[in-house]
Amino acid sequence: MADVLTAKGHSVTVIDTDPDRLRTMTDTLDVSTLEGNAASSSVLAEAGVRNADVLVAATDGDEVNLVAASIGRALGAKRAIARLHHRAFFEQGELDYQQHFNIDRLMCPEYSTATAIARALRNPAALAIESFAGGLIDVHEFKVTPDAPALGQPLADLRMPPQTRLAAVMREGSVFVAEAGTCIEPGDRIVLIGAHGVFDDARRLFRTEKPKLRKIVLMGGSPMAVWLCRALRERVWSIRLFETRRSRAEELAEKLDWVTVLNADPTDHSVFAEEQLALAATFVALLDHDEDNIVGAVYAKANGVTESIAVVQRSRYLDLLYHIGVDRSYSPGTVAAKELLDMLDDSPLRLLATLAGEIDALLVRIGPRAEAAGQSLREIQLAPDWVVGALRRDDRAWVPAADDVLNPGDQAMLIGRRGQQDKLVPLLIGP
Repeated sequence: MADVLTAKGHSVTVIDTDPDRLRTMTDTLDVSTLEGNAASSSVLAEAGVRNADVLVAATDGDEVNLVAASIGRALGAKRAIARLHHRAFFEQGELDYQQHFNIDRLMCPEYSTATAIARALRNPAALAIESFAGGLIDVHEFKVTPDAPALGQPLADLRMPPQTRLAAVMREGSVFVAEAGTCIEPGDRIVLIGAHGVFDDARRLFRTEKPKLRKIVLMGGSPMAVWLCRALRERVWSIRLFETRRSRAEELAEKLDWVTVLNADPTDHSVFAEEQLALAATFVALLDHDEDNIVGAVYAKANGVTESIAVVQRSRYLDLLYHIGVDRSYSPGTVAAKELLDMLDDSPLRLLATLAGEIDALLVRIGPRAEAAGQSLREIQLAPDWVVGALRRDDRAWVPAADDVLNPGDQAMLIGRRGQQDKLVPLLIGP
């Protein structure tokens, strides 16, 4: 995180109890350091937390991180983030730890990495957009099938599920934003947006073919593997998870009843052959050791698996893995650092992604003096160039309806034509 933040011009102070680790950081990075316990109010005050834009508590101890972030927030840090490892703290159960400790964000790099892998497997083109919505909203681009129920009907007459929207249509080389009177024709490609739970229902209006079952193999029963299995649940995935520890395999088999859990090593030649793993679409190595994950991913790719993915803690490995046969690689630390940069980016207008070469997905923060502030989407003149695909308010993200109101501070994800952003500034951002 310090490496990524300093590269972006941020001033960083690092607190640690290990003087050798601090010396290493000052030798390699342009940071200030302070030796001490970050859960101590006096240490945080000495580090200048009262004037900090953000405090990130990222020690190996979840309890320390919760306390340090809470104290830092109380002392005056504008924002406080606690990095967590254990799912009991991260997943809201009987207690919302974020609210209880008055922390702005709980960050779990392992969870974020599992979510990033799931998004990449589902729809690589929609990565940035789904990330904006925290995985709660699906965005897919696909071709309409010849017998789709939606063919020939104006969108206004289609009974699409709530929380879904047809954003754009690609037809004979041109791209346009969908309106109420738009009729879908054979051969169209569309961009469909929908809340995670109802997206498949909306998709069936435009595509009658059942998606082909994809086989995925997971090596390692880590918490990240559990989160990945949950992210791919109720989708077109046949998941086999390999765990060499019998007790952990039995635990996972009971917890993940939609997953086939095997107490075996997938890199064992006899196991690989017997389970016909060469037919898998994707092999994901999720063990706790970088070298084992690299070897596993390379072995799977060399033996016929279509795509291999390795998770590594050392980010310096990322640029090397593609050259030795690994298709994708993820580092939880790097994923968390990018997530942090997104949180710190207060730009009122940002490009999230470009779809089909001609349609932009923009992230716009509604300004207090914007013309549209306080108005419903029905009252705002965005057509024919733009449509609001999703809204985010605090920790909630949803696909808005016509009567939803834009409040100052909301983040809106807009889909529209390239080169038409100028008209959005007075309307959504303000002078």
